[in-house]
Amino acid sequence: MIRVMLADDHALVRMGFRMLLSDAQVEVVAEVDTGEQACAEYARVKPDVVVMDLSMPGIGGLEAVRRLLAQDPKARVLALSAYEDTVHPRRVLRAGALGYLTKRSAPDALIAAVTAVARGQRYVDAGTAQAMALAQLEGDASPADTLSEREFSVFIQLARGQSVAQIAETLSLSPSTVGTHLYHVKQKLGASNQSELTLVALRWGLIQA
Repeated sequence: MIRVMLADDHALVRMGFRMLLSDAQVEVVAEVDTGEQACAEYARVKPDVVVMDLSMPGIGGLEAVRRLLAQDPKARVLALSAYEDTVHPRRVLRAGALGYLTKRSAPDALIAAVTAVARGQRYVDAGTAQAMALAQLEGDASPADTLSEREFSVFIQLARGQSVAQIAETLSLSPSTVGTHLYHVKQKLGASNQSELTLVALRWGLIQA
């Protein structure tokens, strides 16, 4: 039986996933609602697969994936997202996640994805895979692709309305370091303030209104 940790900040979503997975003989051994909790609980429960929502309070899913893989390079993560852009899947797969699934996927896709990732195989839902392939063929790159991993994390937090002090605390960085990243983000994205950064993120589907 595959042992799974669910990381999602919506209890109803976790309940739905748990019911779906139980029908497929998959055991949910832990449920958490933040990336920080996922990192803390991982060593204790040692799941076969972590199903990680990317949009959670605190450090968020992408940063949590990075920290989990730093903690255990063999961790098997299936990233889950309500976003349908191509930036998030590229980033999280590059960070070490084995799979990526949008929340609009069919229920059977969750079971297939968890099963594949538990075997150490890659899984990307068909719609996302097609969008990524087309974006690469057409050169339709998001401006966020120019950002480093840390700059992207700071950018998303800023776009969600977090202050420099809040981001520094969440990401365990000094305010001056966050300020430096903010300067580079603004330069690369051609934005002069936080409101413009939010507009860029909304325009490219990187956050939800």
